[in-house]
Amino acid sequence: MNVTIAGAGRLGDRAAHLLAATGHQVTVIDRDQSRLDRLTDLTVVRRVHGDACEPAVLEAAGILTTNLLLAATGEDEDNLVIALLAKRQFDVPRVFARVNDPDDTWLFDGRWGVDVALPAATPLVSLIDEATGGADTIGLLRLAADGVTLVETHVNAGSTAADRTLADIPLPPSTVVATVIRSGQPTVPTSDFRFQTGDTLLVVTTNATEQEIHAAFHRDQS
Repeated sequence: MNVTIAGAGRLGDRAAHLLAATGHQVTVIDRDQSRLDRLTDLTVVRRVHGDACEPAVLEAAGILTTNLLLAATGEDEDNLVIALLAKRQFDVPRVFARVNDPDDTWLFDGRWGVDVALPAATPLVSLIDEATGGADTIGLLRLAADGVTLVETHVNAGSTAADRTLADIPLPPSTVVATVIRSGQPTVPTSDFRFQTGDTLLVVTTNATEQEIHAAFHRDQS
């Protein structure tokens, strides 16, 4: 699947890592070259410097062959413009858009070309922000056409996964740990990779629920 991500901030960065790790073709657009430069570890991701609110930039990024667009900038007005262009001008099948200001949520619907609104006030975008209540396992994105769900879980002080290797973790069927983010750096874990407190795990599954993934990394396995 071809995915275009407008915005290389936290949401865009993590979505790029997840989608690239699962074999999708990912293009990231951002006006800030320094943000794009932080994606240099992802050699499979195409980076486009420019304003995604401009149709010419979207075309240069390959919007005409995009299956899913994620408008993930920090400005609601930009995300709405990008979503509307993607859906109305370029006929992108699926358009996701980040909502930064909850007061703007009512705008993020089909009238603006948005198929799925992603509220910034939820863990989906802010990840483990303390204001969300500290959930440690979060469903990030479901790609319905492929039957794939992307789930994020965090290794905290109470996690039984801490100081265990990947081989020690009984994962549900058809579930893999695609990426581990440690100190801001992504790693594709091997079977002998040892988890540490503070690790963020990006998990890909076709069958498991968030509860089952949470149980694999956080239940009492003694």
